[in-house]
Amino acid sequence: MSTNGPGAWEHAVITRIEQATPRMRSFFLRAPLARHAAGQHVDVRLTAPDGYQARRSYSIASAPGAQELELGIELLDDGEVSAYFHDVAQPGDTIEVRGPLGGHFLWHPGQPGPVLLVAGGSGVVPLVSIARAWRGAGAPAPMLLLHSARTWEALAYRDELRGMAGAHAGFGYVTTVTRAGNDAADHARRIDRPMVDATLARLGAVPAVCYVCGANAFVEAVAQLLVAAGIAPRAIRTERYGG
Repeated sequence: MSTNGPGAWEHAVITRIEQATPRMRSFFLRAPLARHAAGQHVDVRLTAPDGYQARRSYSIASAPGAQELELGIELLDDGEVSAYFHDVAQPGDTIEVRGPLGGHFLWHPGQPGPVLLVAGGSGVVPLVSIARAWRGAGAPAPMLLLHSARTWEALAYRDELRGMAGAHAGFGYVTTVTRAGNDAADHARRIDRPMVDATLARLGAVPAVCYVCGANAFVEAVAQLLVAAGIAPRAIRTERYGG
């Protein structure tokens, strides 16, 4: 465990790499960082031989207390850091990280429920950490994750989340895809008001808190739909990225 605080850069070793979707991989790190809370992220710093540095923030997928830190990293077009992870990084490599960081997008077992999670694409990563923490805490309150992606194959952590829903009566998992030809998903369209209403009905109660994570436009649209459905703005926590 780090004794330098979350603002200090630490060396982390990549222990293994797993393919999560065609464009996302999970990178497992052995890092001397303090225990994170579900929903937090870390900063990653890469340094080239000529001294050039690039930094990015990545959400943590692993549950608090896990032996390894799991980062779900999506390959982005023209993304220099994500390209390094997908094209260059190998188990045994060392990178620099600092954290855990973030204080508003957190879930703790003592928080009131029910809880609604809404993910767009790779925005599911911190919500997986929350779902895993919820499971590890003994499923203290009802929780439901509405997961949107372009295709069925792009629904990262899909099998784990479906398994969690099958094993825990208090956890629901609803999928939607925005491109045709994905009959396995629950819905085949962008999230809209009828889908939000149906999801809230499936949760069975007004959520005490909602966590929404994804691209800027996705988060803005979902937050507006939740407010229109009667959710108080103060109950909605958002994490967003990209343009």
